[in-house]
Amino acid sequence: MIKDKTIALIAHDARKADMIEWVKHNIETLYNNRLVCTGTTGSLVEKTLEEYASENNIPVPFNLTKMKSGPMGGDAQIAALVVEGRVHLCVFLIDDLSANPHEADIMMLLRQCRIHNIPVACNRHSADLMITSDLWSTSYKPTNPIYRKFNR
Repeated sequence: MIKDKTIALIAHDARKADMIEWVKHNIETLYNNRLVCTGTTGSLVEKTLEEYASENNIPVPFNLTKMKSGPMGGDAQIAALVVEGRVHLCVFLIDDLSANPHEADIMMLLRQCRIHNIPVACNRHSADLMITSDLWSTSYKPTNPIYRKFNR
């Protein structure tokens, strides 16, 4: 099980309900990790964690950091954490059916995840597969990407 990691959670408006359902489905795992979220997503995730803590008579976790909303720079803030090596998994539920005014920030965050070899899930299925991977509880260490031209 994944634990003691930092997980970034980002969801566009049309995908926030999906994110909250996913958080509820994985709440025990998420409860044992540090979460960093963009603004509104973070408020919704925080409320979900508080409800879970109240229902189970356990302390409310202080493991959630809310950044600015995505259009106001939250995606860029999380990308900076990726570059600094402070994010281990990114779940970014993107609304692919609507235009986003901050498309450049979205692409920049996804690019930084790829460059720095950070797993990034853009749908619930891949997020479930990533968060439940046995590799989180082993001594697995991802290799650094190799950026050079391949010559035969």
